[in-house]
Amino acid sequence: MKSILVINPKGGSGKTTLATNLAGGLARFGGQDVKLWDLDRQHSALEWLSLRPSDRPRVSPLVAKAGEQARSPSGTGWLVLDAPAGIHGKMLQRALKIAHKVIVPIQPSVFDMAASGDFLRELLENKALSKRQSRIGIVGMRVDPRTRAASTLGAFLQQFDLEILTWLRDTQVYANAAFNGLSIFDLPESVSGRDTGQWQPILEWVAV
Repeated sequence: MKSILVINPKGGSGKTTLATNLAGGLARFGGQDVKLWDLDRQHSALEWLSLRPSDRPRVSPLVAKAGEQARSPSGTGWLVLDAPAGIHGKMLQRALKIAHKVIVPIQPSVFDMAASGDFLRELLENKALSKRQSRIGIVGMRVDPRTRAASTLGAFLQQFDLEILTWLRDTQVYANAAFNGLSIFDLPESVSGRDTGQWQPILEWVAV
């Protein structure tokens, strides 16, 4: 399976929102098996899965036994990994080793940028990702690309020479969908059309 790691060391950066909606989008459009591996102790992604209606495109949980190393299952399809805040050391290295693509969600705040800077440098220096810089993508979370905040975040990210895949706006559409175990791709176009359009660059980048 192709593994997509959603990761940022800072809590509250939007990892689970990104991971669950990515899984939902791949299930709807990918045409293959989609698994979601919740590595966070809070298990918010698993809670989302427990609420997911059976008549929606299937996303199945991948649950590891205590102490089991992260590894991508055999077969075709997609594995989305929702990494915990503060991931480091061996757990981080194991997750990076199996990742075909790494998505880092970042919000345009001084605190998020400060917490993410050293981590992005660590990613770029990581042996598991060496010569694979194009496999690291940034997603601006809860931000309008026309704002000064987005410009500030964009200027900050220029030093890392990493691609900003897209900007996802700040909206309650995500939260309202999550309450019912849904992704924005499960909602009517009249409700989520603006947001699913912002996701198109992510889905295209993941598929390459």
